[in-house]
Amino acid sequence: QVQLVESGGGLVHPGGSLRLSCVASGFSYDYYVIGWFRQAPGNERERVACISSGDDSTVYSDSVKGRFTISRDKTKNTVYLQMTSVQAEDTAAYYCMMNVYCYPYGAHWGQGTQVTVSS
Repeated sequence: QVQLVESGGGLVHPGGSLRLSCVASGFSYDYYVIGWFRQAPGNERERVACISSGDDSTVYSDSVKGRFTISRDKTKNTVYLQMTSVQAEDTAAYYCMMNVYCYPYGAHWGQGTQVTVSS
């Protein structure tokens, strides 16, 4: 059974940085995509960034490109989301997901971690 456990959320000032972690376990896929989605109150869940297990290729939403970086440590089965220059619009619950594609439907999900950007 796939388990995804996020950590690293919290309160951060505008312009600051934060690093989220997602530890994956219980999977046996040869190929997968793991990534981050976020959901703010009243909004739909939106893609933030994904990374593939095959070649570590990445994809980012336009809203975070150049500010956020997704990476993974294969030895720890951990994916990171380094967030820099955060803005109030980045406030949301951030969810780790695993799927065949960077696509929310049919994905495995973590429980989420809250990121609040406020002065």
